[in-house]
Amino acid sequence: MSTKASLPHTEVKEQVVAEEGRKADTCVVIAAGGMGSRFGYERGKQYVDLCGLPLASWAILAFDRAPSVGHIVIVCPEGRVDETRQELLGPLTLSKPVSFALSGETRQASVLSGLNAMPDGFDLVAIHDAARPLISVDDIERCLATLREDPKLDGAICAFRCIDTLKLVEGENIIATPDRDFYWCAQTPQCFRVPAIVMAHRLARRDEYVGTDDASLIEHRGGRVRCVETPRDNIKVTLPEDLAVAEASMRRRLGSEGCGL
Repeated sequence: MSTKASLPHTEVKEQVVAEEGRKADTCVVIAAGGMGSRFGYERGKQYVDLCGLPLASWAILAFDRAPSVGHIVIVCPEGRVDETRQELLGPLTLSKPVSFALSGETRQASVLSGLNAMPDGFDLVAIHDAARPLISVDDIERCLATLREDPKLDGAICAFRCIDTLKLVEGENIIATPDRDFYWCAQTPQCFRVPAIVMAHRLARRDEYVGTDDASLIEHRGGRVRCVETPRDNIKVTLPEDLAVAEASMRRRLGSEGCGL
């Protein structure tokens, strides 16, 4: 869905410059359009309180403080742009420009809407779930640096090594126990070269291919994506019990680091 004609105009400030003197080369697309039916909060889990801020505001704050990021696109439901702006951005003091895109019927459609709404001039894009409030500036920058340093990569994603024993099951019967050394658990952000991920999304839409994450769309067309090991506490808040885990981790972080993330 194209969003540029249907959204209020958002002024794009002069291109942000990263701390080390180079131009900030990354736009972030934050997917905040889900209604969180499994979480059980009718307004959407992105608005639920986490340590004094709406859950999604923590992720927005982290990307605003990442030196590589020059622009933030928030994908939200149609009719809720003003609400999202007021509630998620209102409590924050941001240094990066923010614009909005309208979510689609699926997460994949919503991300494509966000990609279509990006301003020109960015080489890289980071795609992040608003329901992952514990992402750190350091992990954002490490993921982007991994992608930036290897021109043969199409993408790099935050992930952690699987530590549980895995079972391949048919019905309720175990078929095999795969070697967990080959398995990682994917997180976000997932970072990509802009032309590669835009093309991957458009081809997936044409072919009616649905992936479980954005990296799978790159993989589907033969591209290369690398995992960047990040902490397991970068959890996605999906169920009510996840919020308690996120709150404990956030309180511990705030106690040691303050609000500097």
